[in-house]
Amino acid sequence: MTTQTMKIAVLPGDGIGPEVMAAALELLHVVRAACGGPVLQFDTRDAGAQFYARSGVALPEATVEACRQADAMLFGAMGWPDIRNADGTEIMPQLELRMEFSLYAGVRPIRWFPGVPMVLADERARAIDFVLIREQTEGLFYSRGRGRMVGDSEAYDTMQITRAGTARVSEFAFRLAERRRARRAAAGLHSLVTCVDKANVFLSMAFFRRVFDEVAARHPEIAADHFLVDAMAMTMLKRPWDLDVMVMENMYGDILSDMGAGLIGGLGMAPSGDIGDDHGLFQPVHGSAPDIAGQGRANPCAMFLSAAMMLDWLADRHGEPRLEVGARVIESAVEMALTSGSVVPMEYGGDAGTRAVTEAVIGAVPGALRRLG
Repeated sequence: MTTQTMKIAVLPGDGIGPEVMAAALELLHVVRAACGGPVLQFDTRDAGAQFYARSGVALPEATVEACRQADAMLFGAMGWPDIRNADGTEIMPQLELRMEFSLYAGVRPIRWFPGVPMVLADERARAIDFVLIREQTEGLFYSRGRGRMVGDSEAYDTMQITRAGTARVSEFAFRLAERRRARRAAAGLHSLVTCVDKANVFLSMAFFRRVFDEVAARHPEIAADHFLVDAMAMTMLKRPWDLDVMVMENMYGDILSDMGAGLIGGLGMAPSGDIGDDHGLFQPVHGSAPDIAGQGRANPCAMFLSAAMMLDWLADRHGEPRLEVGARVIESAVEMALTSGSVVPMEYGGDAGTRAVTEAVIGAVPGALRRLG
C-alpha cells in the first residue's frame, strides 16, 4: 500500500524562528517514525523581515504559492524591530498570509503543563485549560495599511465588523466547544462559549454580540455568555480555570492571548493555529526575540505544541488517526520532559537551552507512546 505524503510549507522566519523550527522538524521526524502514518514532506521557504532587508521582498510570491499548494503551513517567527515599512510599522508577513488564505480563526490554547512554574498562587490554576479564538480577518487589524493621517495632527484606524465574519468565527467557536465537551464532562465541567466584546460602548461590538447570539441560538446544547473585555481581563487573573472557549475581535484577542500565555508560564508554552476553511497555519505565539536570537536559549516547547496542533488539524481533515496519536505523543513528551526534573528551560531560570530541551522531549517520545497505550 502506498504511504500517503503530506506537504508542509515551512517558513522559519526571523530571529529564534529558525532555531525553534529546526527543533520542531527534528521532533516531527522522530514522532512520525514512532507512530507511523503519512510522510511529512517539508518545503522550506523564505519570508520575513530579515529576508526583506536582503531582497526587498518580505513575502515572495513563490512562498505564497508554496503555501497554497501545501497541506499545512508551519511558521517560526517573523518581524524585527529595526526593519520596518515606510509608515513605521513592522514587517509582518503572517498578517498577509491570514488575509491571503482567509485564516479567520486564530486559535490560542491556554493550558498549564506540569513542570512549568505556576504563576497564580492557587492550586486550581493547575486546571487552566481554555481556548481563546480571535477573529483574524477584520476587527481593528482591518485598518493595517488603510490608516489615515490628517496632516501631522491626527491619525485614524477604522474597525470593521461584518455579519459574515462574526458568524463564521462564532460557529467555529461552538464547534470547538462541542469537540471539547466530552473531556470537560469527564472533569465535571460544563461546556461554555463566551463572547468577549465592548458592546456597552461601541456599535461595532454591539453588532458582534448580536450576531454571536444568533449563532448561539443554533447551538442550544452548549451554554453561552458574554463578558466585556475589561471584565474578562480581570476574570482571567481571578478564575481562569472556569473558562472554556472564548471568541472575540482581533485586537482584543491579540492582547488577551498574551495575557493568557502569562498565566501558564510565558510565551515559550503558548502555541497557536490560524485556521480557515481550506488552509491552516501553525506557529508559536512568541515573536522573533532579537535579544536571544542565535544564542540557543529559546524554549522550543511552544513550537513543539504548535506542531502538535498541526497534526491534529491534518488528522481531522484527512481522517488519519495516526496523526492525532502523534499530536498526543508530542504533548505527552513535552509534559514528561518538563516534569522529569532533569531539564529546566532558561525561560524559567534553568540552564537548558534549545538543544537540551529538544533532546529531553525527543528522549521522552518512547515513554509518551507507551503512556498512551
